[in-house]
Amino acid sequence: MTKGGLTRLERFIARTSAQRACIDAASRATENVPGDVWEVGLGNGRTYDHLRERFPGRTIVVFDREIAAHPDCVPSGDMMRLGDFQTTIPEEIARGEGRVAVIHADIGTANIEKSRAMGRWLAPIFAAALAPGGYLIGDQPMEDAAFEKLNLPDAGSGAMPEDAYFFYRKRG
Repeated sequence: MTKGGLTRLERFIARTSAQRACIDAASRATENVPGDVWEVGLGNGRTYDHLRERFPGRTIVVFDREIAAHPDCVPSGDMMRLGDFQTTIPEEIARGEGRVAVIHADIGTANIEKSRAMGRWLAPIFAAALAPGGYLIGDQPMEDAAFEKLNLPDAGSGAMPEDAYFFYRKRG
């Protein structure tokens, strides 16, 4: 058993259920919020695939250190930003602040301390990137005065651990 009395499998299911519920809720909530969608941490491409379905017609910019996704879930080269987040994300913001409607950031690693530090570093950067009323969804807490922390949407899988995922809306 891990934190909260859940097995690792139960925590994985809770996390992915919360992830899907947050993305789905953000897609409905941002129908009238113009802007791009960012996928920060492509991984194997499952959430990128889900984002393509939930945000048709939107530009989806993807960030990761390297491509390790299923071939069907790799964005076109002009939408892929490869390299360290500390370089690629500020470079993308330099192209225009406040033009992102939704950010999904799955940046956690087995090193919890390092993952939390990355979340703290990214929070103000994501605040600058998001349009007012935009949504931030992530696997790490990213507290910033610009964000309103939201309750996790119902994922249809019973009680959701509070730290299964994190869901924010940019004020304004």
